[in-house]
Amino acid sequence: MSFLLHPRLEADTITIGSLALSQLLLMNDSRFPWLVLVPRRNGAREMIDLDQADQVQLFNEMQTVLKAVSIAFKPDKLNLGAIGNLVPQLHVHIIARFEKDAAWPSPVWGFGNSEPYSLADLSLRKTAISSHFTFFPD
Repeated sequence: MSFLLHPRLEADTITIGSLALSQLLLMNDSRFPWLVLVPRRNGAREMIDLDQADQVQLFNEMQTVLKAVSIAFKPDKLNLGAIGNLVPQLHVHIIARFEKDAAWPSPVWGFGNSEPYSLADLSLRKTAISSHFTFFPD
């Protein structure tokens, strides 16, 4: 069975590329540099649902994305979360936070209305992120 992305993630994100284990997605909200890693393992709801090798790979990918976001955006704080209350599919949020962002110091989840990227801003954001990765074919 091929990997299926949860419909809510499909609707709310833009695909950046495929890492060894996970799809790297960009949340379509220009207010925050907000990435999402989704391990391509159907049925995985929690990190404990992954075998040990996949857990290690996910951790490595999280570290790589955290470093890339830190370099690309120079945030005041990096937020990392795998809550999944609305989307049961295992996914990890990595968000660059700034003391001057609209939601600071509160969480970004459910804060105001998302502001989708313009085509120009999306291109710039994707380039800033993609330059830090080697992607795998889907």
